[in-house]
Amino acid sequence: MAQRRTRKLWSAKVTKESNAMDLENGVFKSKDSRKIARSLKHSAEESDRRKASPFQSAMSMLNFYENRAGRNLTKTQKRPLEMAKNELRRLFHKPTK
Repeated sequence: MAQRRTRKLWSAKVTKESNAMDLENGVFKSKDSRKIARSLKHSAEESDRRKASPFQSAMSMLNFYENRAGRNLTKTQKRPLEMAKNELRRLFHKPTK
């Protein structure tokens, strides 16, 4: 049982202790897509440990969280995360989809 529990919690550990960026506590729990995007942008730009561009790092962390938590998120919880992707593109002056 302990091994199964460990496998389930690895993604929470990555989100909390990412070596690429220091994330604001509870950033993904926000219902405000702009707040999520601004926080990820700030974290990515301030990090000196990331390997990719700030935009790629921020988008990767957002996608990682969404993909790992996806099954357990309601539509109400997923919506701000999806909208945050477009907001990140806007903040980084990238074409929106």
